[in-house]
Amino acid sequence: MLRAIASCFTLCLAAPAPACETALLLAMDVSNSVDTGEYKIQSEGLALALADPEIASILVQDRVAIAVLQWAGQDRQHLSIGWTQIRDDSDVAELAARAVSMERAFILSDTAPGSALHGAIDSFATAPDCKRRVIDVSGDGTPNSGSPTAGARTRAEREGITVNGLAIEAPGHGVAITNFYRRALITRNGFVITSRGHRAFAETLRRKMLREVSRVTG
Repeated sequence: MLRAIASCFTLCLAAPAPACETALLLAMDVSNSVDTGEYKIQSEGLALALADPEIASILVQDRVAIAVLQWAGQDRQHLSIGWTQIRDDSDVAELAARAVSMERAFILSDTAPGSALHGAIDSFATAPDCKRRVIDVSGDGTPNSGSPTAGARTRAEREGITVNGLAIEAPGHGVAITNFYRRALITRNGFVITSRGHRAFAETLRRKMLREVSRVTG
């Protein structure tokens, strides 16, 4: 009996922790085109998406790792929330609280999504070892500075990272940013979703994150 208990104890100690399914980096545009109110909508929208019951359940079940990077001009990328692996509901609540209180990293800066993508890829050097690696780039403008997105996209594909896009389009002004993201930013297994203005950002991000952590690509 004692031998059986000891054997069980040894096996329990040796059992590996549940694997991390997805490492998801959320790259948020805070360039000059994003005003104070729009930044608040983005940070609050992120908190609401994280706290969504359907998303939160998957985050815990799959031990998803989340990080948040703010980006603007060529040399302006900041990892505002470092890699955080979700293990239970309290981790989700804490991450949502950090998102809503997150200070803006940059003001009065250009828009450099190519440089942002390189910075996001660099951040995976400290990420947990997860089965999938995904970058979610959100923004409301096309490039006016920084390195080309094509090189960054090629690098992401080479390193096995999926790049998706959330394009914030002004209502009634076409889909120029969506088309740019689709043509020049996302990887071949990625997708783009469009938000009609910042006020639709929270719901659009919720739908996008649900698709990402549910392991849907393309």
